[in-house]
Amino acid sequence: MQKNTPENPQAEIKDWHRADVIAALKKAGLTLRGLSIAHGLSPYTLSGALKQSYPKAERIIADALGLQPENIWAARYAERAQKANNRLTAYSRK
Repeated sequence: MQKNTPENPQAEIKDWHRADVIAALKKAGLTLRGLSIAHGLSPYTLSGALKQSYPKAERIIADALGLQPENIWAARYAERAQKANNRLTAYSRK
């Protein structure tokens, strides 16, 4: 799977698979549970970011991997940017 990185901007906009996120954390010697606890959260809180949009959890995971959340969840962030652009466009038409 081609990951969305600055070196590969033409890759299809796609989120990392949840197994890829978990594997990257494992390679770094981390777990979702451990990160959750280290940040004062419930042990299972960060796993929510693997299933649905959860910006705070996405930021914690991305920081642990030395990445930006939009590199891991590119489709989510593209969708958020599109929604923001649509709101801005609608506002400017008034």
